[in-house]
Amino acid sequence: MPRVVSIYLPELATDRIRRADPSIPVEQAIAVIARSGSKRWVSGADAAARKSGVRVGMPAAKAQAIFHGLMLVDADPVADAAALERITLWALGQYSPLVAVDAPDGIIMDTEGADHLQGGEPLMVSGIANRFRAKKLSARVAIADTWGAAHACARATRQESVIVPVGETVRAVEKLPLSMLRLSSKIVGDLHTLGFKTIGELSATPRAPLALRFGPEIGRRLDQMFGRIAEPIEPIRAAELIEVSRVFAEPIGAAETIDKYVGYLIIRLVAELQRHGLGVRRADLIIEKIDGTRQAVRSGTAKPSRDVVWLKKLFRDRTETIEPGFGIEKLTLVAVRAEPFEEFQKVSALVEEETPDITPLIDIFGNRGQRVYRVAPVASDVPERSVARIAAAASISDETWVHHWPRPVRLLAQPDRIEAIALMPDYPPASITWRGRKMKVIRADGPERVFGEWWRRDGEFDAVRDYFVIEGEGGERLWIFRRGDGVDPATGSREWFVHGIFA
Repeated sequence: MPRVVSIYLPELATDRIRRADPSIPVEQAIAVIARSGSKRWVSGADAAARKSGVRVGMPAAKAQAIFHGLMLVDADPVADAAALERITLWALGQYSPLVAVDAPDGIIMDTEGADHLQGGEPLMVSGIANRFRAKKLSARVAIADTWGAAHACARATRQESVIVPVGETVRAVEKLPLSMLRLSSKIVGDLHTLGFKTIGELSATPRAPLALRFGPEIGRRLDQMFGRIAEPIEPIRAAELIEVSRVFAEPIGAAETIDKYVGYLIIRLVAELQRHGLGVRRADLIIEKIDGTRQAVRSGTAKPSRDVVWLKKLFRDRTETIEPGFGIEKLTLVAVRAEPFEEFQKVSALVEEETPDITPLIDIFGNRGQRVYRVAPVASDVPERSVARIAAAASISDETWVHHWPRPVRLLAQPDRIEAIALMPDYPPASITWRGRKMKVIRADGPERVFGEWWRRDGEFDAVRDYFVIEGEGGERLWIFRRGDGVDPATGSREWFVHGIFA
């Protein structure tokens, strides 16, 4: 069953302006002004401007009168469209092989068979929203059975993410306004004049009178929303992407035939990559069927590859999921991510040195949805910042951890709050209560003082942590810390936390 994700970017214009000029203060309200002859009106406003009463469609003079500190910027639809295309190309490499622009302010993608690579639909949807927020882009994300339903739900909600369960499209959209149906504003206005307010009311009306007055557009949009007719996603393509394709005079459908032609495409793709001095890191196989629908298969490698045999094996494991339906009329293989390929020459032909290569194992795990990574040291005294996840096949860094105090074998993802009885400022706790269990401390070592990294955040200028290694009467060895130096309240709240566990 196809599953479609819609990403709505309600503040695309103002977000683009902020990203282009990072010096703009966060609290500065911005409004985008469109022009038509002598008329000037607000075509976009960020959260700060809307909070002050500025609304889209409002005359520019009125908006400026409401909020005197408002920053007015002329609308640039061309720049907005270019920014949306760049974001869509980035999403193509991150989430799904079938990603397209949903103009003027959204992205649409088919995630059928790709959600498991993100940990399932809930994690995928929340992850998309979080990553867009991290890139300073306001986004609302919805997933549903069809493009129309996902598009409508993303724009009708004020939540960051919405998941419409499989088969629940009617219940999710029946009470939504007609403006969510992707009809022209004139048709929506005329329908309002006739008394229609919601999609459910319109869908329950006989088609013939509506088609006679408005043409086939209303029926087409309703059928697309409810999945009665297909609405294939035409994936975005950049000029620099290397792709090869094969069109069939007679549709194919047998698994052996599909594997054979995928193998031919891999050979052609590798030849093109070799000509450009590149190796493939991520490749998408786009399957176009005779009923107008598309299916996609994605495969990746831990490092740039031009190994035809290995790529064939990776795709053979993935092509088992292809459902040919009534037949496949076109196959396209795209190198979505390609990197410079380095060829290594053996030092001596007399001695064959064994260099273990685990990248094939990494590739297999990665294509099965497992997240494979390595941990690398980072120059930071703050424990949770002293490690970073890097690619599993990344080169080994020369940087190492340098600590004069012992470190636990397990560092908790988030410090866990505890109750402690301790004589401040320099003494360890005499007892602690962790997760409802009281523990008497029989041995302790410390304190080890860790200072905040003031160059990262102003709030850490005075921040201090005092770490202790403690041992409970049951033999447990924990790494705990107190916020603050125990004297000056500006250095921390004096709360106690468990941060690590020793073997």
